[in-house]
Amino acid sequence: MARDRRTLLILLFVPALFLLLYGYALSFDVRRVRLAVEDRDRSRESRELTAAFVESGYFVLAKVVRAPEEIPRLLDTGEALVVLVVPEGFARRLQEGSPAGVQILVDGTNANTAATVVNYALSIVRSVSERHRPAAAPPVQAEPRVWYNPELRSTIFLVPGLVAYIMMLTAVVSTALSIVREKEKGTLEQIRMAPIGTAPYIVGKSLPYLVLSFAAALLIVLVSMALFDLPMRGSWALLSALLALFLAGALATGLFVSTMAESQQVAFQVAALVAYLPTLVLSGFIFPIASMPAPVRLLTYIVPARYFVAALRGLLLKGAGLEVLAPSLAALAVYATAMGALAAVRLRREAVA
Repeated sequence: MARDRRTLLILLFVPALFLLLYGYALSFDVRRVRLAVEDRDRSRESRELTAAFVESGYFVLAKVVRAPEEIPRLLDTGEALVVLVVPEGFARRLQEGSPAGVQILVDGTNANTAATVVNYALSIVRSVSERHRPAAAPPVQAEPRVWYNPELRSTIFLVPGLVAYIMMLTAVVSTALSIVREKEKGTLEQIRMAPIGTAPYIVGKSLPYLVLSFAAALLIVLVSMALFDLPMRGSWALLSALLALFLAGALATGLFVSTMAESQQVAFQVAALVAYLPTLVLSGFIFPIASMPAPVRLLTYIVPARYFVAALRGLLLKGAGLEVLAPSLAALAVYATAMGALAAVRLRREAVA
């Protein structure tokens, strides 16, 4: 073992890495929830209610809403997860001893997070209400409204994450084994002698898998719509573009892995690790990214599934258009290009060597 440094590194480094990653990233606690406030009353009491949300430690004030027309855009883009609406006359009703209602709008695309956020909000409103009238009926009454998934069905938000997880794992593993298989059979040397460039070779290797993976991803979406009542509120053209960019990046990742491995066994292990761990833990599929520590949140920006899951949920559940999905599509395009370039560089170096 002392001579086999690779095994020693795996035995010592990988468990510590898993402990750090799982220990910090895997948490069902919901914190740093992005809050937008539309304060139509602009009174001391309304500011006190807003401050109670921020000081609770669960919410961060992300936006002050100037007009009601801004609210759908904030929830569609994810700039805010919760919108607190304080109506006019809020302070006057409190002073008169009358019930004063506030509205809480919640993005329900993530059912678990939405349910937790609603409970947080109701608890905060209840505590503020007790300050004004501790011995009688609560003067402040919250009216929560969950958008996009009013029934808080967990299947609705799990299916987009499952699409990312299944397709990332299968696409990376399938292409990771393709070049290594040719290395083991000796056919890669014949390809190097053929009059074909690195880029056409990568395209030729990826295109069949891209077509098959794209068909499989569409099949998953259609089956989910038929069996689980998954809604489709967006554009099929945007869905096709989103799937194609995500799968292109996944296939390029598999090719990059295959250029570093010398056997199919090693390629499979590395591909499964690269595809499985980030997609499950760091994509926002199950565990909310906002609740992770800052270093782990920075790490999620290089995980393509982060952009894919958010965009797919927005497309299917919110009916988001190109103006909302453009940043995610651009990030996926950059990732696919970068991984394809890395795979091409590695293949070119092997050819020269």
